[in-house]
Amino acid sequence: MRLYSTLSRRKEELPPPPGPIGMYVCGPTVYQRIHVGNARPFVISMWVKRWLERRGYEVTLVENITDINDKIYDAAPGASAELAERASRWYVEDTDALGLGRPDVEPKASETVPEIVSLIEELLERGLAYEVDGDVYFRVARLAEYGRLSGQRPDQVEEQEPNPLKEDPRDFALWKRTKPGEDTSWPYWGGGRPGWHIECSAMAEKYLGPAFEIHGGGLDLVFPHHENELAQSRGAGREFARVWMHNGMLRFTGEKMSKSLGNVASLRDVLERWGREALLVFFLTAHWRKPVDFSDETMAAAAAQAEAFRNAFRLHPEPAAAGDWEPFAAALDDDFNTPEALAVLHEWRARGATGELRRGLEVFGLEMLAALDAAPAGVAELAARRLEARAARDFAEADRLREQIAGAGWDVRDVAEEPGFQLVRRQ
Repeated sequence: MRLYSTLSRRKEELPPPPGPIGMYVCGPTVYQRIHVGNARPFVISMWVKRWLERRGYEVTLVENITDINDKIYDAAPGASAELAERASRWYVEDTDALGLGRPDVEPKASETVPEIVSLIEELLERGLAYEVDGDVYFRVARLAEYGRLSGQRPDQVEEQEPNPLKEDPRDFALWKRTKPGEDTSWPYWGGGRPGWHIECSAMAEKYLGPAFEIHGGGLDLVFPHHENELAQSRGAGREFARVWMHNGMLRFTGEKMSKSLGNVASLRDVLERWGREALLVFFLTAHWRKPVDFSDETMAAAAAQAEAFRNAFRLHPEPAAAGDWEPFAAALDDDFNTPEALAVLHEWRARGATGELRRGLEVFGLEMLAALDAAPAGVAELAARRLEARAARDFAEADRLREQIAGAGWDVRDVAEEPGFQLVRRQ
């Protein structure tokens, strides 16, 4: 299997099965409910894990929860720990609703402070870090390869965290002294808490070791977060991640979806409105490295595709034809190309190859599309009579029959495929 790496700017071949494959994916900073854009790296990581395991790999997926961060302190001065704990529960609840399972390990930064401190002390010993007034900073100028991941030249890096006491404006914080309003502190360097970047370096190494195959996260994390992670770990002598996967952003009316722009749709609200199957199909429609436009129109199109898959199993509860698995596997083995895989799924649907269709949908957690209850014969008869009434333009009778069907606990929808209607159990 090959995956494109931001670090090498090319597709990298993974070692042959069984691996092992270690995956570290940056999870959310927990201070409110996550938006649907935050769900994309979670979904992609779970899909990649599922596919690798089907290909015979031994996979360990680590996806962290950042519960020590400036954004949390800003959102709840004096009560950041309580907010982080509550928002962590929201995150798990909302991503559980996707039906994809959980990562193997979900560490929290607050539970990894000893490992973080140890890594900072090692960087201090190597001369790659220095303390000033209770803060500890990484010396960017001491690492010749800094900027390799993001493509920025070290002499062009803008200041990330202004502080006139720093040796170099480009230097970034490994440890921050406690400030007014911050209610969590650990007794190192006079009292303080970790910087954002060092948290992930320490958590990744704790659970995956000094070298692992895949590091994932959103494209917006390439700089400074991932660049700084790589600098810290390489500076400490670790090989760290070999392949860097950066998924494209969700766009909302042409702009990146973000909390700072105020154009967010929470994952919980999207799931309540559209359902998990429509959202997962929506994510399938774009290659993981590309942006994807989120709107009522694109979600409605995804929901229609999900319904088309459901209808295939109603029409062909037993496979009507055989499908070729190889094009599907080839699409996912070549940089996990979900749009190509989705096209194969639709080919199987059109041919009635529901055996392969069911198997393919399982990769993406969409097996429920093949497991709908069949409507009772009496309800199906009412739906057929309604279709006849519509053809005769007796819309009053058609509406009456629709209400009768709804009273029996079913919704009827008009479709182009035989028998011309679709029955879905009411929620």
